Amino acid sequence: MKWIRKRDALIAQTLAFVQSVTGGKDDVPQPEAPVAGSTVAMEIVAVEAAAVEIEPPQDPLPPRPAPFPAPRASGDFRTEMQARIADFRKHQERFEREREEYYATTLTRLRAAIRDVSGPLAQK
Repeated sequence: MKWIRKRDALIAQTLAFVQSVTGGKDDVPQPEAPVAGSTVAMEIVAVEAAAVEIEPPQDPLPPRPAPFPAPRASGDFRTEMQARIADFRKHQERFEREREEYYATTLTRLRAAIRDVSGPLAQK
């Protein structure tokens, strides 16, 4: 259980660091006692603070986004919408025409099949 010893050592090191930063003992719970027969190496590391001054970047401002395209003239928009509506209507009319043709051919085939089946049965 090597990881338990590593964990206990990390906890002890963290507590020592906290105590060194705060200048004394706080209400920090102490780690569990190590398992008998095991040794825990602890190293206290001194940490120094350094002041760093951050300079703003010297790069120029980022480029501005491209402007929006100019709005279309109302007459141009109107003709485009009318053309789209006309295309849509043509499309719907074609679908309706194909649907009715399919219905008519299917009904014709069904009636022919019914006549063929009833013909031989009626003769017997």
